[in-house]
Amino acid sequence: MSNIYESAANTLGLFSSPCLTKVELRVACKGISDRDALSKPDPCVVLKMQSHGQWLEVDRTEVIRSALNPTFSKVFTMDFYFEEVQRLRFELYDISSSHNGIKEADFLGATECTLGQIVSQRKFSKSLLKHGCSAGKSSIMIIAEELSGNGDYVELSFSARKLDDKDFFSKSDPFLEIFRVNDDATQQLVHRTETIMNNLNPVWKTFKVSVNSLCSGDHDRKLKCTVWDWDSNGKHDFIGEFQTTFKEMRGAMDGKQMQWECINPKYKMKKKNYKNSGIVILNQCKIIKMHSFLDYIMGGCQIQFTVAIDFTASNGDPRNSCSLHYIHPYQPNEYLKALVAVGEICQDYDSDKMFPAFGFGARIPPDFKVSHDFAVNFNEDNPECAGIQGVVEAYQNCLPKIQLYGPTNIAPIIQKVAGSASREMHTKEAMQYFILLILTDGVITDMADTREAIVHASHLPMSVIIVGVGNADFSDMQMLDGDDGILRSPKGEPVLRDIVQFVPFRNFKHASPAALAKSVLAEVPNQVVDYYNSKGIKPKCASELESSRTFGP
Repeated sequence: MSNIYESAANTLGLFSSPCLTKVELRVACKGISDRDALSKPDPCVVLKMQSHGQWLEVDRTEVIRSALNPTFSKVFTMDFYFEEVQRLRFELYDISSSHNGIKEADFLGATECTLGQIVSQRKFSKSLLKHGCSAGKSSIMIIAEELSGNGDYVELSFSARKLDDKDFFSKSDPFLEIFRVNDDATQQLVHRTETIMNNLNPVWKTFKVSVNSLCSGDHDRKLKCTVWDWDSNGKHDFIGEFQTTFKEMRGAMDGKQMQWECINPKYKMKKKNYKNSGIVILNQCKIIKMHSFLDYIMGGCQIQFTVAIDFTASNGDPRNSCSLHYIHPYQPNEYLKALVAVGEICQDYDSDKMFPAFGFGARIPPDFKVSHDFAVNFNEDNPECAGIQGVVEAYQNCLPKIQLYGPTNIAPIIQKVAGSASREMHTKEAMQYFILLILTDGVITDMADTREAIVHASHLPMSVIIVGVGNADFSDMQMLDGDDGILRSPKGEPVLRDIVQFVPFRNFKHASPAALAKSVLAEVPNQVVDYYNSKGIKPKCASELESSRTFGP
């Protein structure tokens, strides 16, 4: 099987390009303009990266309510390539409590820089600009830290009991902050829990942070933990604090608990009989070994690549040279260009090189009923084609035999691939991960069903790549990409993880096939790792892989 990895290494180098290091970025803002006299802004920072002239969202911070000088606990983890200019844009928004979408939020300012600038300065500060002008006195500070050595994560579950009551008409609304004490005695926010309203015995949600972020790999490094009573005006009341170390926290492994007295130093000095302001309990400390994409690939995980092609009438009559499906004798159409660019990368991670290919939106023989998941080779029992070239040939042979029709429904094909991924999920092994490439010329007509299908698929070992072909308005398709808040099903259920990448082909018309492939596949390695790590599924080691193989005579 090693030939798979050798050939993969000789392709575009997409998955194994030499990342110099990983860096963690932490963000804080100062002096946000208080435009509303009645309330302070609820800030959120969106991180974008430039790719082929476009700004694409990478991640975003949490929303902090009523804050003019927010320090965000969200950590951005990025690959740093010394040989590349990685242009970043940090956008600050005021997001009201009624919704979390960026489209309806107030834009407060932005700044642009390169990742190299941030890494070289370690602490990078810059004024925020709004429409080219200074956004008052508001500025952003970004702290970079190399994620070196140990890439493990730790999962922590905190609760508290008998916290001091700071509110007159109700009980305290506590939240917990954990700070790492650096070598220069400065404090770096590691995590901020959610607020538990009206509760002196809160149980906070389990959270996960990297060991590097928590203690810089030094298990004896001091950690300062502070409990606050949240107030809607942003002026939170101090309840108490305690100090610990990661080494001490590890005492809460294997079903044990750790407890600390939460102390208010002022009360301790003034009150003779003061004991504490409550007890903070660590119910669980679990170390999670993080594996890389290559760990899974080299452990035998295969990328199962499936393609689905839009055969709706809006593509135009294939016999007409203006059609998106027109087969030119010398120039491949956009469908073929996108298929080959993405497929040639994926095929290097699939040992049998057999790819299922489906069509949707056409009337098919023999009865010419509309189908949204027919085999392009017309063999429903075996829709697989031999290699990407086999898919190309099946596509070309299929065109004269079908009638382009509609509507543009993609939920059935997502559900079909999800069925295969679901069967793989029940094996609880990292052996097959499914990538569905959907090539379509227009906005889909079954958006509600598609959202439902994607939310379901987000629990499975699969990713969906949608390439928009032609010049249609694809703005509605962006919502499937999770670029404007969290994608939800019609019933309101959120996706477990972001598994959809949407790209309009026209953005890459004049770029190389490698550029398109890199853009649409860039998120796949992290999606593979996120899925298996979240399920606690480890990659197979070489000895396990050898014993699981079936050798021929």
